[in-house]
Amino acid sequence: MKIYTKTGDTGETSLFGGKRVKKSCLEIDVIGDVDETNALIGVVVSTLKKGEDVYAAKETLMTVQHRLFVIGSNIAAVQMNLGKMPQIVQADVQGLEDWIDAMEHELQPLRQFILPGGHEAAAHTFVARAICRRAERRYVDLVQKYPELNPLIGQYLNRLSDVLFVLARWINCKSGNDDVIWKK
Repeated sequence: MKIYTKTGDTGETSLFGGKRVKKSCLEIDVIGDVDETNALIGVVVSTLKKGEDVYAAKETLMTVQHRLFVIGSNIAAVQMNLGKMPQIVQADVQGLEDWIDAMEHELQPLRQFILPGGHEAAAHTFVARAICRRAERRYVDLVQKYPELNPLIGQYLNRLSDVLFVLARWINCKSGNDDVIWKK
C-alpha cells in the first residue's frame, strides 16, 4: 500500500465510510488536534529514560496514546453507525483521575500559577497539555454539530489536559526541578 494516494491534492480527505470532506472542516480540525496531542505525548515518551524515576509514566502514556486513537476514530466515523467502533468508557476517565490523584500525593500543593519548563520531558508535556486544551475546545464545537458523540470523549480530553499539567509538575519534582512560580 502506498502512503500517497493523490486523492487529497484538491484539499479534501475522507472520513470513515468514504465521505469526502474539506481538510479544513471541523471534524478534521479536531482529529488534527487530537493527533497533535498524541504526537507530543510520543515525544514525551521518547524522552523518558530507563533508570529515571519519571520512566514509570511511559506505559501509562502509551495507553493514553491508544485512547487518543479511539477518540480520533470516533470523530472520523461520526457520520456513520458507531456501534462497532471502540469507545472511551468511564473506566478510561476514572483511570486518568486516579493517575492525577497518585501524582498529586507526591507534589506540594499548588498555590500560584507556574510557568512551563524544567526537565525536557516536562517541557514537552506542558506543550502537549496546551494542544490537548485546544482539542478540547474544538471538540466542544463538534459536539454541538454531532450531539450523538460519546460524552465521555469530552470528559477524557478534559481530564487528559489535567493529567498532562500534573504530569509535567511530577516529572519536574522527580527530576529535582522546582516549579517556576509566575512573578506578577
